Amino acid sequence: MNTTEQASQQQKQSKFSIKNIFVPDYENYEGVRRINIYVMRLFFALMFVFVATDSWTVILTHEGAWDPTRAVAWCTWAAYSTLALLGVFHTLRMLPIMLFMIFYKGLWLIVVAYPLWSAGTLKGSPAEEMAYMFSGIIIPILFMPWKYVFKKYILFETKKK
Repeated sequence: MNTTEQASQQQKQSKFSIKNIFVPDYENYEGVRRINIYVMRLFFALMFVFVATDSWTVILTHEGAWDPTRAVAWCTWAAYSTLALLGVFHTLRMLPIMLFMIFYKGLWLIVVAYPLWSAGTLKGSPAEEMAYMFSGIIIPILFMPWKYVFKKYILFETKKK
C-alpha cells in the first residue's frame, strides 16, 4: 500500500470520529454538520414514535361524529408525524417538516402560553403540560442548519452545472 492509499484509508477511518461530527460535511450533507443531522434524525424519530402513535390511535379508535376543529388538529398531527419517518432517512429533504414543527409550537407558545404565564395563570391550567412539552423546541432551533435553510428556502440556491 503506498502513502496516498494509506492516507486515504486513515481519512476514511477517522471520518466517524467525534471531532468530525462537528465539522461541515460537504461530501454527504451539503456542508451541514453531522451533529445537526443526528439531532434532527432523533427529533424526526421521536415525532414519529410519539406523535404518530398518539394521533393515529385517536383517529383509528374515535367513535361518533368528529368536531371538525379537533379532527383537523388530529389529522394534521398524524400527517406531519407520519411524514417525519421520511426525515429519519432523508433529513435535509424533510426540513420543512421540522420548520413546521418549530413554527407551530413557537406560535402556540407565544399566542397561548405566554399570555397565561405573564398573567400568572399558566401553572395549573390545561395548557401547562403542553407548554412544558412545546418548550423543548429550543433543541431543534439550536440544531437546525439555519445557513442551509436560508440558502435553500430563502435564496432558492440552484445547483451549479
